[in-house]
Amino acid sequence: MSKSNILVVEDEDIIRSTLRRLLERNGYSVAEAGSVNDAESRHDLTDFDLIVSDLRLPGAPGTTLISKAEGTPVLIMTSYASVRSAVESLKHGAVDYIAKPFDHGEMLDTIKGILATRRPSPNATPTSAATEIPAMIGRAPAMRDLYSRIAKVARTDTTVLIQGESGTGKELVARAIHELSPRADKPLISVNCAAIPETLIESELFGHERGAFTGALANRTGLIEAADGGTLFLDEIGELPLEAQARLLRVLQEGEIRKVGAIEATQVDVRLISATHRDLATLSIQQQFRHDLFYRIAVMPLELPPLRDRGADILELADHFLRLTCKRFGRDLLELSPDAIQALTTHSWPGNVRELQNAIERAVILTEGDTIEHRSLGLDIELVEVTRLRPAFVGEADESAPAPTRAKPAFEPGEGLSLEDYFQQFVLEHQEHMSETELARKLGISRKCLWERRQRFGIPRTKPASKRSSTG
Repeated sequence: MSKSNILVVEDEDIIRSTLRRLLERNGYSVAEAGSVNDAESRHDLTDFDLIVSDLRLPGAPGTTLISKAEGTPVLIMTSYASVRSAVESLKHGAVDYIAKPFDHGEMLDTIKGILATRRPSPNATPTSAATEIPAMIGRAPAMRDLYSRIAKVARTDTTVLIQGESGTGKELVARAIHELSPRADKPLISVNCAAIPETLIESELFGHERGAFTGALANRTGLIEAADGGTLFLDEIGELPLEAQARLLRVLQEGEIRKVGAIEATQVDVRLISATHRDLATLSIQQQFRHDLFYRIAVMPLELPPLRDRGADILELADHFLRLTCKRFGRDLLELSPDAIQALTTHSWPGNVRELQNAIERAVILTEGDTIEHRSLGLDIELVEVTRLRPAFVGEADESAPAPTRAKPAFEPGEGLSLEDYFQQFVLEHQEHMSETELARKLGISRKCLWERRQRFGIPRTKPASKRSSTG
């Protein structure tokens, strides 16, 4: 296999020579230039597989090479403090960026990933797919592959199963598929299966006839029928009861629904998109999810990568949320300090994009000057400080309650017990004799946060023993 040709454009001699030696030691063929003009006069830019360029160069900036290279991917190098410029370079079409001073291993991994995903056609650059997907941000290799799959499956009526951790943006993917499909002018009905009580789920989805049960005072159109001609998005489909799963299977097989209490069936034309953070294949083996339904909804599975695996997307998303939040709060655009940028790029993001959005909003509220410091983000450093006081998750406790009156948890987390471990252990120990309201109060979080944590860790909701015995 021939060596990949890389052009390094850097005006600082020491950095340029160091990078050249690093790349040559790892099997790449390397050429050098000290500026954009130098690169153009000495080389044919289209001869290279990759251009690695500093952002700030004498004469013209490194982003100028993006248009001049005619499809050759350009990796931009920039200082930690220049995140705004780095994000702008991505918008101009840079394939990725890397902060200086860079780690050698990080540089090699980034280059390897770019070269592995490079497309042979100059008109199919890695950034082109991103512009075709509405409301989605990111250029990580896994995201570019996702965009390609979305564009392909959107043109069909194939059922889609979106899988990924909580907060990765599954509903955004469903919306993108709908908006790129021939059904875009028809309704998109989104349903969170876990948020509807089990006793009401069939009535909500399929509708009911007047008098079908106590409280059914009038005919009701179900959400599936409301989506007729369009798209039905069932989020957290793994929480759907088995009886409702059987009725949903009939919709997919026969294209018809029967309302609760009805005799006649109604024809419907609905495209189904499902989402879950749970392993449905395992649930089907455990007989908690129907095999036949699983195979019907998973014709085209789409996997959303966690935010921690998306590299430079973290800062691009942070910049996007920062702009939106400052505009919403009527503030001038804030900057991120170098420490804040480092915190954003090193945090593990268990709550993914949703957690990032919340962190940025929190920081905008807390920042009084024009620069966001890392402590305002409420990430790892603040998290450690908070755990000494209470077991609640950062940003989820009821801060309106005075500290001395907060309910003391049933047990204190040990030194080796993480917040996630503590949550799971506490819920599993106490859900047999506590209601959801009591559990949330003891943990110092809202009921909504308790439900979201249950979904993330796959802890099914159970009724307290007292209620089970009284209804049994």
